[in-house]
Amino acid sequence: MAVTRKRRKKRVKKEKVDLLIVNANELVTLKGGSEKPRTGKHMLSLGVIHRGGLAVKDGSIVAVGKTSEVRKEFTAENVISASGKTVMPGFVDPHTHLVFAGSREDEFQMRVEGASYLGILDAGGGILKTVKETRRASVDRLVEFGFKTLDVMLEHGTTTVEAKSGYGLTVKDELKILRVIKRLNQMHTVDVVPTFLGAHAVPPEYKNNSREYVDLVVREMIPRVAAKRLAESCDAFCERGVFGLDQSRRVLVAGKNHGLKLKVHADEMSMLGGAELAADVGAVSAEHLLSSSDEGIKAMGRKGVIAVLLPAAAFSLMTGRYADARKMISFGVPLALGTDFNPSCWVENQQLVIAFACHFMKLKSAEAITAATINAAHAIGRASEVGSLEVGKKADIVVLDVPNHKFLGYRFGVNLVDKVIKNGRLVFDREEKLSVNPFFK
Repeated sequence: MAVTRKRRKKRVKKEKVDLLIVNANELVTLKGGSEKPRTGKHMLSLGVIHRGGLAVKDGSIVAVGKTSEVRKEFTAENVISASGKTVMPGFVDPHTHLVFAGSREDEFQMRVEGASYLGILDAGGGILKTVKETRRASVDRLVEFGFKTLDVMLEHGTTTVEAKSGYGLTVKDELKILRVIKRLNQMHTVDVVPTFLGAHAVPPEYKNNSREYVDLVVREMIPRVAAKRLAESCDAFCERGVFGLDQSRRVLVAGKNHGLKLKVHADEMSMLGGAELAADVGAVSAEHLLSSSDEGIKAMGRKGVIAVLLPAAAFSLMTGRYADARKMISFGVPLALGTDFNPSCWVENQQLVIAFACHFMKLKSAEAITAATINAAHAIGRASEVGSLEVGKKADIVVLDVPNHKFLGYRFGVNLVDKVIKNGRLVFDREEKLSVNPFFK
């Protein structure tokens, strides 16, 4: 008599990975945005996967999909359940002035009483007050302050930041700040991308001779910064009362000739033509843009210049004016969002920036999230590594204690972050209250 046996399915051996994140109520992937920044209606495409999961190995993402699919192929001892929560890429902050000394709370009171930003600067305050204190500060003191700032940013979900110089305004002090930025990138788990901003203000010793100071920036600062590879980009504050169009162009062209990518502080307080300049010189980004002309915005759209919008900075100016984000989207300009962290706009939290963008510039939550992740990564040349959750990218991941992405912008004033994973490693856990030690690289 023959014996009938049930045919057994061949068991496929699962690949062991370092970390699994499973059962996310929403897994916001932003898939497909690495080649070019998103514009128009594509800023609404977040690539959300419900009941999503992902696998991480050796600091990189190796699988993204439905939890059931990921678990069929992968196993791990470390498993994070994101049930009822939202998982998304770590925030990218494409505009900060990370390294400085001192504070300017007295000037905040002056602005409350009606003083203007440029009026304070003209009287020797503002940037120039910070320059004075930063010049006096030691490298160790600046590193300590920058490290603490990055801790706060990381706890709020930011895993990559751009950092500008600009509070030295001498060859020695600009190089000092850029070396501090380099050290912070080496020490802290947050990735820090350096930008040279020697043309941030005219220092007191050149008050009546801005042309000579621009000569110093072009002939001495930029060549030394480039030779020492201390910056990836060159920026200039193109504004009435600071640096005019011709002076800004001169700085930017010199930066480009030395192999630096270009950024422009453009049209923040007045319509000077900074947006047009950014398009003309081939800048990667133009930043602020509260007063830009339609022609300038259209030129940026044609050239693909990213508009880095800074609603917290506009809020701090107390003028009630914000960049026209909706017009920029209609003109095909890719948008990014940054904090503009500095002593005049002391905010480390991209979640709050997203809320300001929604409330004051009428961005939808999905558009603001795109602007604070993948488009922000494009603005600092990191879109191939971060800004979306895709196979092969760095495992820079934020778990938010909210059921869906629309809570960003809707709920603000508190930290929504539950966990932060940087390079595949858990570096912040609200429940476990991890110490700052994991923040070291």
